[in-house]
Amino acid sequence: IDMIDRESDNSDSLEGFVLTHSIAGGTGSGMGSYLLEALNDHFPKKLVQTYSVFPNWDHSQSDVVVQPYNSVLTMKRLTLNADAVVVLDNTALNRIAVDRLRIENPTVDQLNSLVATIMAASTTTLRYPGYMNNDLIGLLASLIPTPRCHFLMTGYTPLTLTDAAGQNTDTRIRKTTVLDVMRRLTQPKNIMVSANTRSSGCYISLLNIIQGNDVDPTQIHKALQRIRERQLINFIPWGPASVQVALARTSPYVTNPHKVSGFMLANHTSMAELFDRLLGQYDRIRKRNAFLDNYRREPMFEDNLDEFDSARETVQGLVDEYRACERPDYVDFDLQGGRGATGARQ
Repeated sequence: IDMIDRESDNSDSLEGFVLTHSIAGGTGSGMGSYLLEALNDHFPKKLVQTYSVFPNWDHSQSDVVVQPYNSVLTMKRLTLNADAVVVLDNTALNRIAVDRLRIENPTVDQLNSLVATIMAASTTTLRYPGYMNNDLIGLLASLIPTPRCHFLMTGYTPLTLTDAAGQNTDTRIRKTTVLDVMRRLTQPKNIMVSANTRSSGCYISLLNIIQGNDVDPTQIHKALQRIRERQLINFIPWGPASVQVALARTSPYVTNPHKVSGFMLANHTSMAELFDRLLGQYDRIRKRNAFLDNYRREPMFEDNLDEFDSARETVQGLVDEYRACERPDYVDFDLQGGRGATGARQ
């Protein structure tokens, strides 16, 4: 924290903090949660955004038996102490690597390359400023209508990985017009969260960042018209149905085999599916009180395990709120006994 204080004092115009961590492992969840709470206490007026890697729930690929405990405890801190959470779901990353990139056994480096692509694309408008979305607050403000519903999903197309020989491994996509890119961004197979955005739920907000040096704005307008006509996207019934689009230039230092690429940052109610799955895994081992000995050695859990119950209640409240977003009466959610924004950062 002293190091962060020193760096913030030397900053001309500190806007916020970006934290990258996993929510399942001991360091990512424990140290990550500690840093989140410390940043919230020390810099209450600054924005805190995280890139949070959610675990793979396939038992054959899970190597941390206590990941449901760690995940639920971290989710409480992400709900209460972060302003925006970009969810990177390992289950979806593995699926994309296998199905889209034709990699039979994706390595950690290859999955990290996908994460790096998403992180680089999400900050494009900050690093190559334009007339809009050129600061962190401006980028996130329109995506998060209420304090607790700040978990964002991402999508990217066309995906490309560089193999050991330096050759590009892509998804065999050749058509990269603006319309094709924007249409593919909302397809579940290109979204890096294992939730079905087509058959369930609706979009709360949506931002597309189109990267390309020769993109004609009229192409974007036509693409938006086509998406509306075909009703490819379902939006919340209590708010405006708007797809925001930002244009960004490509990096002059990185060669890209495609003229146009697209990145999506969206707030979608199907996030509740992911959190529900997490709670199911947690309940399965919690009802047997399995693997709790290591936790009881810590001061927080010496006397009782109330923190687990509190964390589970917070996550359940988040699931309930995301599901309430699908109803027209969501604006009265807090008045009807729902949790609403209670306890969240204001």
